[in-house]
Amino acid sequence: MKFIIAIIKPFKLDTVREALSGIGIAGMTVTEVKGFGRQKGQTEIYRGAEYSTNMLPKVKLEIATSDDIAVQVVEAIQQTASTGAIGDGKIFVFDLASATRIRTGESGETAL
Repeated sequence: MKFIIAIIKPFKLDTVREALSGIGIAGMTVTEVKGFGRQKGQTEIYRGAEYSTNMLPKVKLEIATSDDIAVQVVEAIQQTASTGAIGDGKIFVFDLASATRIRTGESGETAL
């Protein structure tokens, strides 16, 4: 099993979710986060005053999946979240040692 974490631009969430549903991903966890990378933040104007913020709003997706479709999941996220501009995000893939469904006690891939 694999655990995939993707950090993407917020406006790309619906497009990515639809693409993942299309390849069989039944669920994911979505969290609104803030962060920065090479973008180094942005300048905004609030009540006439210009200020700089170094934390940009992003969306963090967490997906547990079988090894069989992990590559497809990464490709779907990369293709649908890409704008070609700096700050599109990152995708991280980890080995997932165990998963247990709390309601039924199922474990392993059947818990996904």
